[in-house]
Amino acid sequence: MRISQKLDYACRAMAQLAKRYDGRTITRLEELAQREAVSANFLVQILNDLRRAGVIESRRGKAGGYLLARSPETINLREIVDAVEPSLLSITTHTEGESGNAVRQIWKAVSERTQAQLESIDLKQLTERGNEPMYYI
Repeated sequence: MRISQKLDYACRAMAQLAKRYDGRTITRLEELAQREAVSANFLVQILNDLRRAGVIESRRGKAGGYLLARSPETINLREIVDAVEPSLLSITTHTEGESGNAVRQIWKAVSERTQAQLESIDLKQLTERGNEPMYYI
């Protein structure tokens, strides 16, 4: 599966915000960009999409930055996908021809399963997966 850079960065930024979530701690754009090794100019565009979707909040000013709008357990990957890559889960096949409808139904079922899987993974789970110890031999 090919994930866009925009969606990858959005998930990484949301994971960073989830790690710091206490309902009031604000994280600066520069810190998010540095921790995830992404361009701050590109990241601010992504964060604006996430803010418009209602999953993060922003604060202006010298002490400004970003924080999750809700607890990490209540934000799932589907919301992030919908915020930054809304066309990712859309079906674009046609029903023409003898097999068109059957093929469309298969892709619709795949899309529905993918959506359900994305809805089942919340930000808390996402941050916990990155904290497993690394063993080297």
